[in-house]
Amino acid sequence: MTVTPVVRTRALTRRFGELVAVDALDLAVGAGTIFGLLGPNGAGKSTTIRMLTTLLPPTSGTAEVAGFDILRQPAGVRRRIGYVPQLVSADGTLTGYENLLLSARLYDVPRAERGPRIAETLDFMGLTEVKKDLVRTYSGGMVRRLELAQAMLHQPAVLFLDEPTIGLDPIARRAVWDRLRESRRRSGMTMLLTTHDMEEAAELCDELAIMHSGRIAVSGSPASLTAELGPKATLDDVFVRVAGGAIDEGGSFRDTLRARRTATRLG
Repeated sequence: MTVTPVVRTRALTRRFGELVAVDALDLAVGAGTIFGLLGPNGAGKSTTIRMLTTLLPPTSGTAEVAGFDILRQPAGVRRRIGYVPQLVSADGTLTGYENLLLSARLYDVPRAERGPRIAETLDFMGLTEVKKDLVRTYSGGMVRRLELAQAMLHQPAVLFLDEPTIGLDPIARRAVWDRLRESRRRSGMTMLLTTHDMEEAAELCDELAIMHSGRIAVSGSPASLTAELGPKATLDDVFVRVAGGAIDEGGSFRDTLRARRTATRLG
């Protein structure tokens, strides 16, 4: 059965001076799937996400997200997506409820629907009991669940997640995974995530692609990619085979600083 792509890129390219961060990327993400974008630091994952969410214009090429062209119809794209970035996006000086109310207003959720939808989302994310608490008092896992709630409150067609569980302990990480899987089951939402966590990719993703130097090196289901290497192979083995030569002990100083700041803020 053919699955209609809800995210499609055509020769999508982004240059920064002489650096080609994303190089003529052709990608198709089927509706209702959880798609993982993997690769070492500097492979072009976050740059791809930023272009697909209209935060960064491509140098050339184009893409469609939920039926809208990222260049000609950016407002349409933004109305149909949710986005959870690496850095903390919730406002710590507001309560959980106030953060969601602000999101409801920003996404033009009808006034009559705001209260019921916020209440339902808080309950689904397990945050009802702390909805009146300031977000700066939340644990890292609670902050991430609130950010998921913010991104999904307007019922987007596509949810983009850039390193969704970075800095979380194993229990909080699995709680986020459970919410994502249940959200997809309930709504049929398409999700595109970046991650360095091979266990996360194996647990969540229906399909994935590993990027190398701005291009897709391999793609397929986790099972099919590991099967190509043998019955005992893991996604770690696939990753090392594809991108191992590009790994520079964890990326640049800026990459390390950003990741550590994020982990510290998430607690």
